[in-house]
Amino acid sequence: MKFLHTSDWHLGRSLYGRKRYAEFAAFLDWLIQTIEDEKVDALLVAGDVFDTSTPSNRAQELYYRFLCRVAASCCRHVVVVAGNHDSPSFLNAPKELLRALNVYVVGSMTDDPADELIVLKNNPQISQMDADKKTKQNNLGESAQSADNVDAIICAVPYLRDKDIRTVEPGETIDDKNRKLVEGLKAHYEAVVELAETKRNHLRESAQSADKYIPIIAMGHLFTAGGKTVDGDGVRELYVGSLAHVGEEVFPSSIDYLALGHLHVPQAVGSAEHIRYCGSPIPMGYGEATQEKKVVLIEFSPQISQMAADEKTQKEICGNPRNLRITEKNIPCFQELVRIVGSLDDIHAKLEELKKEESSAWLEIEYTGSDIISNLREMLDEAMVDSAMEIRRIKNRRVMERVMSTIAEDETLDDLDAGDVFTRCLDAFEVPDEDRVELTVSYNEIIKDLREEDVNAE
Repeated sequence: MKFLHTSDWHLGRSLYGRKRYAEFAAFLDWLIQTIEDEKVDALLVAGDVFDTSTPSNRAQELYYRFLCRVAASCCRHVVVVAGNHDSPSFLNAPKELLRALNVYVVGSMTDDPADELIVLKNNPQISQMDADKKTKQNNLGESAQSADNVDAIICAVPYLRDKDIRTVEPGETIDDKNRKLVEGLKAHYEAVVELAETKRNHLRESAQSADKYIPIIAMGHLFTAGGKTVDGDGVRELYVGSLAHVGEEVFPSSIDYLALGHLHVPQAVGSAEHIRYCGSPIPMGYGEATQEKKVVLIEFSPQISQMAADEKTQKEICGNPRNLRITEKNIPCFQELVRIVGSLDDIHAKLEELKKEESSAWLEIEYTGSDIISNLREMLDEAMVDSAMEIRRIKNRRVMERVMSTIAEDETLDDLDAGDVFTRCLDAFEVPDEDRVELTVSYNEIIKDLREEDVNAE
């Protein structure tokens, strides 16, 4: 059986005010074609489907139209979990309807870990989630199932919010909070995976084929220790305090593959090749502009052997004990982003080079020359005449330095972010350095709670 792992679509995201729907549509078209070309059986979407908890009508249209197209393809199952940018109630609202298309959505953690357990059958018409009321009456649901008609068991763990996995106690230190967060994450994965193992054992007992292997695939949306990020990728700190980043040892060893979302750089976690981030499908900012974007193909088969692959677009990891082949497949660039940094001569030279190439790139330009140029925007706009390129942002470092060196009385709130304002408040009230750490952590917790509030919930 072949799976495709993707995440962090961030449908609806803009770039310095420029809408990017054409890029998202092009990616989803490519994804459909890839599913058909690779004969993918199941699609895994590991969170952050949308960029905000209140996605636009156009972003929703892209999402639902894509799911309909997948249902009409060779792909027999789709599993979607929520990320920290998603509204759990918004994603969950149509999940009963989407199940008619064999699309399974898990928007939030519930009191029953079985709600995150999904059994994928090789007959999609009878595929079902263990959270179904009928299945819950018989917790393991073996009556209509055996290993012979089950392809895989999915532990569809969504983004776990602080309040889901940690109880607050008076007098806690920052280290206490971080320790309890990691323990809560570990306990939740252990509970869901234990149910999956029990399910698999019962299915094996009823199998006609004794050597039938049923893989356990887990999903998640979290930040692992040592994970790579890039500047400007928009990846938010999930939990207050960097010690809450979890290591590979947190996840049960019986997981055959763990499909993660949240980090936008494709990467394996530590030394565990079967625990992976696939990354975001398009660059979310100029920090990702030169990055190779990927999806991950996972194939389970007792007969898997090492096969040749196109070195330019694929990387195979073979010879593991899980009867597993992992292939990274490059995603084409649908909109070129170019960052230009340098003196005025450097900038003009690069612009001329791009114009000769008939580039249609979106540009971020940072002027670092020694002269102060107050009309930089007008000069660059003139240089861009008869070009298909767009300037999305100009940073004039010399003007910025001059402004920052002056008295701050001309500043407005538009010039500051929430963290800047809080720092100014601490300065204004002359708060001692030894008190600032706890106050800053508490403040960040409030900001995080505001961002995670599910505005669609009632």
